Amino acid sequence: MISTGSPHVTKRQTSSRIPSLDGLRALSIGLVLFAHTSGTRFFPSFEVSRYKLGNLGVRVFFVISGFLITSLLLEELDATKRISLKWFYIRRALRIFPAAYAYIAVMCLCTAAGVIALNRGDLLHAVTYTVNYAKIRSFYIVHLWSLSVEEQFYFLWPAVLLLSGRRRGLQIAAAVMLAAPALRSLITLWIPKWTWTLGFSFHTNADVLAAGCVLAGIRPWLGTQPWYLRFLRSAWFLAVPAAVIVGSYFETSLVPAFYLKMQESSVPWNFPVMNIGIALIIDRCVRFPSDLVGRILNWRPIAFVGVLSYSTYLWQQVFLNRLSNSPACWFPINLMLTAGAALASYYLIEKPCLDLRKRIERAWAPAKRTAGKAAGPA
Repeated sequence: MISTGSPHVTKRQTSSRIPSLDGLRALSIGLVLFAHTSGTRFFPSFEVSRYKLGNLGVRVFFVISGFLITSLLLEELDATKRISLKWFYIRRALRIFPAAYAYIAVMCLCTAAGVIALNRGDLLHAVTYTVNYAKIRSFYIVHLWSLSVEEQFYFLWPAVLLLSGRRRGLQIAAAVMLAAPALRSLITLWIPKWTWTLGFSFHTNADVLAAGCVLAGIRPWLGTQPWYLRFLRSAWFLAVPAAVIVGSYFETSLVPAFYLKMQESSVPWNFPVMNIGIALIIDRCVRFPSDLVGRILNWRPIAFVGVLSYSTYLWQQVFLNRLSNSPACWFPINLMLTAGAALASYYLIEKPCLDLRKRIERAWAPAKRTAGKAAGPA
């Protein structure tokens, strides 16, 4: 049933925090920053690899989102037999909207002042989180395509999981992992007028998010399998990140439309392999936070970069413009300005809104007040 009340949360939920995820977010945003810094003045240009590394960073973000959101939803479903869509959407709105709309508002002010130019329709697509379905997008808005994918996932998946139940919901996610690659191939081969949607649209990215959803669902069972735990700790596991890196090398379908000519060199197996590989890496990092990799990911400076990843993602677009001659876009000034904008966004907008969310939950939905603690600012 669809609940608008406040379900009970177990003691484990209120005190737990998923380790390593902030560190993995730091790795993801690092890949994106490297990709976008490449080619800016005074920084070497890695023309081929930068798209692949940037796309890999976004792919990791998507799998993390699917895993984290599904983990929280399944905990609530297991504890209460229901999911409060009302409070899920309230939490998401307080987490995502303020920082994003602040960025969009600044871009509008800059356009009014003649500093930058936005295309017709950019504002509407940005505020409605449909940038990924806009064929023409200006530079300062185009990066919001991935946030649009995330928001569409947040809108659809909780309702699907609630209405279908745990078992069938995870079956649907597994089916999406199979269907999305077939859909991408269908579009490429038979619907060329839709090829511009490849890599941007929700329907061509759904399998990446679904991989995280499936991981969250089967993770408890995997934890009871000795062979799986031995594999995670064995040297054989090194083959997993190697497969992700090799798959990323062949990743050419998830680049802007004007690079679609590169699709001829793409191979059909790399996307599913990357999705599954990233999910396995996430699971290993979360299960073993005390080993060397886990200690690095959970090191406070690294984790803090992950905490700042959302604001960094929003504001890096302004300063990492390789086509701009402005000193603000010169390396390393551009990275310093990106860091400053991210810190300002986090402390002036994100953190106050997260604190407000906690106060609202304590006052109106006590059982939901710590949902975001599972992995930092969820």
